[in-house]
Amino acid sequence: MEQFYIGIDIGTTATKAVCFDKTGKVIRQFTQSYSMYHPKPDWSIQKPNEILTAVLECIQEITKDIQPQFISFSSAMQSIMAIDNTGNPLTDAILWADNRAHSLAEALKESEQGKSFYQKTGIPIHTFSPMTKIAWLKEHDAINFSKAFKFISIKEYIWHHLTGEYVIDSSMASGTGLMNIHKLQWESNILDYLKIEESQLSTIISSTHQSKGLSDSFNYILGGGDGVLANLGTGAMETGRMALSIGTSGAVRLPIDKPFIDSQMRTQCYHLMDNQYLKLGAVNNGAIVLQWLKESILKTDESFEELFEQAKTIPAGSEGLLFVPYLLGERAPIWDASAQGTLLGILIIHTKAHLIRATLEGILFGLLSITEILLPDSEKRHETTIMASGGFGKSELWLQMVADIFQMKVIVAETIEASAWGAVLIGFKATGITIPNHTRIGKTFLPNKEYKEIYEQNFEKFKRVYPLLKDI
Repeated sequence: MEQFYIGIDIGTTATKAVCFDKTGKVIRQFTQSYSMYHPKPDWSIQKPNEILTAVLECIQEITKDIQPQFISFSSAMQSIMAIDNTGNPLTDAILWADNRAHSLAEALKESEQGKSFYQKTGIPIHTFSPMTKIAWLKEHDAINFSKAFKFISIKEYIWHHLTGEYVIDSSMASGTGLMNIHKLQWESNILDYLKIEESQLSTIISSTHQSKGLSDSFNYILGGGDGVLANLGTGAMETGRMALSIGTSGAVRLPIDKPFIDSQMRTQCYHLMDNQYLKLGAVNNGAIVLQWLKESILKTDESFEELFEQAKTIPAGSEGLLFVPYLLGERAPIWDASAQGTLLGILIIHTKAHLIRATLEGILFGLLSITEILLPDSEKRHETTIMASGGFGKSELWLQMVADIFQMKVIVAETIEASAWGAVLIGFKATGITIPNHTRIGKTFLPNKEYKEIYEQNFEKFKRVYPLLKDI
């Protein structure tokens, strides 16, 4: 009898339910979208019950006519909400993209207290972290802050609805800016700063934790955060591999066997399980910059594929045109929510095709600036393979540009829905199922040595632009 395993990926714009067989082949999938709201400048929120409804519909749809061995969860990280003692939301879910705590975070970041918090958590002091959002609620929404029974993420809210438990896996907890990454416990100094009790947070437990549903017979597996599980799902938890993903935003993630703290507070550190950690950096400005270019600047109905074909006609380096794409501020490595984009070196010879290519190059330079920190030894960098995932993996031009700009081998991980598959791999471990050889290798792209020098020169220029202009 065929057996089925379900991964639920609770994303920023949609929840995907994916049913796999044991080899990782997708049997069926179902997606339910929902909105992000911006009721005030700098605010990015979601309605918890809209996401709960979407998840329940996904579970109902994906389990039609089948009884899965388990349902395991992946979730977007860094959401936070206050709930009362009946489990009902007191606030909306405040998302990673919400910048309301910017001024508070900037002041804390410059203080000795903020620096000590980073040393303990591995999470930069920045408005993306739930820690700064709880601090904002304390200062600006005192009524709901004082009423809060617990502060939890969307994933914890859904898990509680399904199982009655308030628990959080260590990967989600390590993204909050509240957990001591060295001890895998909530950090008492930070709780004191926020004036909250440990009982107001969920209990930190392993991602392999299992629970039966309150109102159904499904075996639920806690799973983890989407970035960590994407590494697992693409085979990038192995030594000598680095995950690079570009969706709306982008990230570079490198597996390590102990916590990593950057002396200049530029990187993040997450825990998966046992001695598996990731050091990483995430950027705000991924493919959303291309969407802006297409819709707001070029105002064209051409597909991205057609735009990429035009970019192909332009030589590496875009004939001197350089784009620093900090349109949405930036996270790693500069951690400046007020950073702005810059187009440099524009000449009368430059065309629409130059602008497209410079945009592609600029997004990759942003990710390369993180890679330099994660892999400072250039020899080690050239021995490391990039496992590419995310929407950009469909563009051979862009993948070849990654190989050329990073001067590293690039492999496209063909594991469909990497985070959902990563959740299923956690489920296999939780239930004692032998984990298959799960990395499906797609196309490989090797770096062109002839472009090495031009890209090195442009990258050096790229790194100088922001520091020179930030105070103007």
